[in-house]
Amino acid sequence: MRLGVTLASLFAVSVAGAATAQTELSLWYHGAGSANAEEALVNQLVEEFNASQSDWKVLIETFPQLAYNDAVGAAALAGELPDILDVDGPVMPNWAWANYMQPLGIDEAKLEGYLPGPIGRWNGEVYSVGLWDAAVALTTRRSTLEKYDIRVPTLDAPWSLEEFNSALETISASGDFEYPLDLGMAWKGEWYPYAFSPLLQSFGGDIVDRTTYQTAEGVLNGDAALAFGEWWQGLFANNYVPGTSQDAADRETGLLEGQYAMSWNGNWAALPVVEAFGDDALFLPAPDFGNGSTIGAASWQFGVSATSEHPEGARAFIEFALQDKWFTAFSDGTGLIPVTATAAADTANYAPGGPLEVFYDLSEAQALVRPVTPGYIVQAKVFEKALSDIANGADVADTLDAAVDEINEDIESNSGYGH
Repeated sequence: MRLGVTLASLFAVSVAGAATAQTELSLWYHGAGSANAEEALVNQLVEEFNASQSDWKVLIETFPQLAYNDAVGAAALAGELPDILDVDGPVMPNWAWANYMQPLGIDEAKLEGYLPGPIGRWNGEVYSVGLWDAAVALTTRRSTLEKYDIRVPTLDAPWSLEEFNSALETISASGDFEYPLDLGMAWKGEWYPYAFSPLLQSFGGDIVDRTTYQTAEGVLNGDAALAFGEWWQGLFANNYVPGTSQDAADRETGLLEGQYAMSWNGNWAALPVVEAFGDDALFLPAPDFGNGSTIGAASWQFGVSATSEHPEGARAFIEFALQDKWFTAFSDGTGLIPVTATAAADTANYAPGGPLEVFYDLSEAQALVRPVTPGYIVQAKVFEKALSDIANGADVADTLDAAVDEINEDIESNSGYGH
């Protein structure tokens, strides 16, 4: 009798355990080996989601960032995508078009008040959402501008093209710095379209025509783009900026050590500037070259794979992440921009009066996502090569015409990328 009771009890426990077992969801993350606060916070987010409910259990697998996109492509071909994908914002339209991802399917009312960059849209639907964003500013010292009688620009009154050129010329003529401006030419890849295409856009050009996304003709090689290209080449010809062979160490420390008067850099590099310069540090808006002041937007985001067998679980995890407490935690841990004003108010750096508050304002006022098209992943590489070649002295018109031809051929060979 006692044995029967024991077996019955074990059976009951087994049935109850099966009934409450969490369904496993796979999450791929791009930051393996970084040993930074972001990876630790992603793991904390997963742990708290798993503990918050009894239906789902997220299992995270991490990849080195440089290998991540290739791993996703290979998994898609093999039909082995995870449930939840970590995706770089400008890459998302390509993955959606290639059927790696499905629409997120969340209530968009939950995204009210968000900065524009962290919301990934394709063909009118939200596919991904991020927990942070990044912004670029002209970083310098107030005392530097005062020394050369240069006006401090504001969001409402940024420098014009003439003012910016004059500032570069004045600082260069002083001989006090190795270069008046650091553009970050030591950085390659995504830095080019993220940091430099907004300068083209401020001239009135773009990487591709955003009205149709079917051509780069007229926007990457029209009058505005040619003016930008000549100005861009002049920066290097006049020794206003380091060239494409800039040393990475100089990029990291050149402003702090007095090699450069100004640096075009992001909020992720801002705290050392505040620590070094204190109240003398300035983070200035992008100049207005005739068509408004513009900076890049969009960073890494979460989305649901097209082949997930449990999209409702994947969606539940992403919705769990969309809380101000996580936006604040990621901001405090990484220095990146929280995606809502309410989250920013609780952060150490972006709260009113905080040392990086200006970057939230810059992102809100100036940010423009990179071209929202599956063809972007090709267009970005073409743009990078064109700007690098022009910096090194290539003919501006010929280089931009060749870039347009390459982009248009890619769009045609992919049947317009579904636009």
